[in-house]
Amino acid sequence: MSARPLIGISTYAEPGVRWGVWQLDAVLLPAGYPRLVRRAGGLAAMLPPDAPERAADVVARLDGLVVAGGPDVEPVHYGAAPDPRTGPPARERDAWELALIGAALDRGVPLLGICRGMQLLNVALGGTLVQHIDGHTEVPGAFGRHPVKPVPGTRYAAAVPEETSVPTYHHQSVDRLGEGLVPSAYAEDGTVEAVELPTGAWTMGVQWHPEMAEDLRVVRALIVSAAP
Repeated sequence: MSARPLIGISTYAEPGVRWGVWQLDAVLLPAGYPRLVRRAGGLAAMLPPDAPERAADVVARLDGLVVAGGPDVEPVHYGAAPDPRTGPPARERDAWELALIGAALDRGVPLLGICRGMQLLNVALGGTLVQHIDGHTEVPGAFGRHPVKPVPGTRYAAAVPEETSVPTYHHQSVDRLGEGLVPSAYAEDGTVEAVELPTGAWTMGVQWHPEMAEDLRVVRALIVSAAP
């Protein structure tokens, strides 16, 4: 790569965050995300929630997009009533990130969805979610690990051809796949752990958290695809 591609990463917007002597509303992101992008060869830019109509202008300035993990997607976006175990809605973030995903797909900007980001990618393409599964969140506030197995012939398998152990923390998962998406990795219990668009611009979602691991291969594939 002759230049490091600029990769936008979506962020949280949280009220009353404390640091030092301050307690203020803040936009924030776990440091693992920008660290991972930098280690894989990109430049990281944080994208705080904004008006959805501005998403196309933002994406037009990026070489690639990462939609980060976070709260549950509000079920209204895939035509379902909320399960009692589904978390409270994050409506501003849902609207912003769905607009970012739509703009990236429209412009052919390489896109990686991580955990919630994978679920939003599926929903943006008309898919649905399972609102609660057991066994993928072991201890509240702590990442677990489990193996994922690639599907031969997929873009994910080209990047990571062997079964690997990945850091995981989620209680929802893909149900009906969105239009055009194919599964590219599974957990041992059959949960879809990665999805992708097999043609066109590089587009992938992973259910685990690569920012909490040392394996750079998925994000490096994004970076290579996003290189100007």
